[in-house]
Amino acid sequence: MTGHELKVEDLTVRYGGAVAVDAASLTARSGAVTAVVGPNGAGKTSLLLGVYGSVPARGRVVVDGADLSGLRALARARRGVAVVPQGRQLFPHLTVLENLKVMAETLRLPRGRADAALDRFPVLRTRARGLAGVLSGGEQQMLAISRALMAEPSVLLLDEMTTGLAPKIVQDIARTVAGLADDGVCVLLAEPTIGPLAGLIDRGHVLIRGRVVATAEDGGAALDEAYQRAMGATSTEFERLGGTGSAVAPQP
Repeated sequence: MTGHELKVEDLTVRYGGAVAVDAASLTARSGAVTAVVGPNGAGKTSLLLGVYGSVPARGRVVVDGADLSGLRALARARRGVAVVPQGRQLFPHLTVLENLKVMAETLRLPRGRADAALDRFPVLRTRARGLAGVLSGGEQQMLAISRALMAEPSVLLLDEMTTGLAPKIVQDIARTVAGLADDGVCVLLAEPTIGPLAGLIDRGHVLIRGRVVATAEDGGAALDEAYQRAMGATSTEFERLGGTGSAVAPQP
């Protein structure tokens, strides 16, 4: 197994005058599943997209010692960074196989890579000539993951991969993700809660208002405890300052 490492240093993402990610730093390594957890609007998606390079960001993104900060998203993808975006972002009017072929052509992958990707999840082979838009939510997520893995990435970013999925599908995808980490892929996932992924997560970071406010190294349960403590501290601080309503300010 070849190990990989992702280092994010002082990453900042702004949308106009709004700060979505505020000087966030974290490390993720293969052999372990690393999570970023935080409430809706905390900046999790912006953090992953900043790492992927599809939104403007300041700071450093380093993969296996190589600084990718100056590269655009496509160049980072060709250097081994893949993303499974929130909402999957498939082409609903293309077939399952055509969705994979689009990615293969974009990344200039060898012939046959798209067809081989159908075997990542057996159900995709049976749906190969069906439209992606008529797949179930679980099948669409499997397609999005297979698409991301076509380039054999060293870093895999997963944005809310379990949202709206049945528990059985969540378990199947979690096993796949755990296997990828064991096989040497550096996995970083973002979720609003730990929930059913507690057993999958090895370590992680709590993101609130765009800032990394806590880190846990001892599994999903420890991360969940750190998250609850951080949220409690945030609420207390907010109330002390005389605020009302939500304790966490929404971010883009």
